[in-house]
Amino acid sequence: MTSGREPAENIVAASALIRQARADGADLIMTPKITNMLEPTRAALLAKAVPEAEDTALAAFQALAAELRVWLLIGSLVVRVAEDRAANRSILLDPTGRIIARYDKIHMFDVDIPDGQSYRESRSFRPGDTAVLADLPWGRLGMSVCYDLRFAHLYRALAQAGAAFLSVPAAFTKLTGEAHWHVLLRARAIETGCFVFAPAQCGTHAQGRQTFGHSLIVSPWGEVLADGGEAPGVTLAEIDPAQVAKARGMVPALQHDRSFSGPAA
Repeated sequence: MTSGREPAENIVAASALIRQARADGADLIMTPKITNMLEPTRAALLAKAVPEAEDTALAAFQALAAELRVWLLIGSLVVRVAEDRAANRSILLDPTGRIIARYDKIHMFDVDIPDGQSYRESRSFRPGDTAVLADLPWGRLGMSVCYDLRFAHLYRALAQAGAAFLSVPAAFTKLTGEAHWHVLLRARAIETGCFVFAPAQCGTHAQGRQTFGHSLIVSPWGEVLADGGEAPGVTLAEIDPAQVAKARGMVPALQHDRSFSGPAA
């Protein structure tokens, strides 16, 4: 997707792509981070954000999941959780539209990047503090969002708790995406022996913000099964869950953790 500032427009765009994915045969569909709005101005973001129970995007996607009889991960929604804070919340819906799991993004993107742009997610968002697993018909899903990707211990914990699949909906900047996106996603897949599903924002958004795109589906062996490129659309792959056990059998690294002392000062 290339999400804009207005939730109503993003609902229409996302819904059309979800319908296309289902028509193309998808049983599990995922949207990118901040599906409902990419609003760069803090005051406007907080003014537009509403509590989860009042979110029109969530209601629309629940109805769509039920209509299409499909599993749907809303990569994340901007959800109001306090007067001065929102949550970056990933939500998994089952084919009746029921909420199966919620995950609030733990790691805040408070970064100054070399192209001159500055991001301070913690000014607008309240970080989560809990890792989340959810059971799908094909195996267990470990949920994350965007900047979480840089914190390998989160994914190792999810895998060791039973995750066979990892979701990484994102809105990576163009600069950091070009440098790190493919490498990090393949590394998380290889380290954990999990499939990695990473739907991503792409293109140019409000105030000239650019996101990298390249929605990826990565196998447990680190092979890129599908790459969505730099334009909005649907990225599909057929998944064989048996590959998880196969990859972990060849390199059983999840069983080889050892405790160790910290480095000397």
